[in-house]
Amino acid sequence: MTNRRLDTARLYGILDLGYTAPENLLDRARRLTAPGGVDILQFRAKGLAADQIADLARPLVALARTNGIPFIINDHPEVAVAIGADGVHIGQDDAHVAEVRRLVGPDRIVGKSTHSLAQARTAFTEPVDYIGFGPIFATPTKPEYPPIGQAEIRTVEQEATVPVFCIGGIKRENLETVLGTGARRAVIVSGLLQAEDLEGYLRDVRETLLRRFSEK
Repeated sequence: MTNRRLDTARLYGILDLGYTAPENLLDRARRLTAPGGVDILQFRAKGLAADQIADLARPLVALARTNGIPFIINDHPEVAVAIGADGVHIGQDDAHVAEVRRLVGPDRIVGKSTHSLAQARTAFTEPVDYIGFGPIFATPTKPEYPPIGQAEIRTVEQEATVPVFCIGGIKRENLETVLGTGARRAVIVSGLLQAEDLEGYLRDVRETLLRRFSEK
């Protein structure tokens, strides 16, 4: 069931501690995973120890499951297994995908970040369930990675063997443009987490996706 949700997902949200205080995580997760919200939710807590991440993520897993939204842990496959998360997202510098798959088993989602067409093509040969492709635009979340732009989005989508989520600087204001270059899915981080009217922001994003893909 989780992977079927992944196949139809369009909007991927990330709860990033760089934008959300720990005491606000549960409320933000509740609003993001409510009807009309994100299709997938990831928890990203760079710099924290695995046990700290697990403690913060446990109530988020339960909430996401109640709302029928796959919940992903960033970077830590052992945490994903320990707390019963639906999957893990890894970067280029993390453990090899085959090792991560061995740790989490065949039924959990494994996603991988890619930062070029070559990296995406390599990921398509690995046992991943989706890739992140970006950063499309410059973003303070990933300052070490220069933006790759939109020129190769259509090629990646044409060659994709798994869902591709474009990421990096994507916001409500430029989503239509990104979709127009061939993207089918998007990750939005700061736009969502810094929105004064989160529900209104989500509504506008969903309407943009609806116009493009005739979602029901």
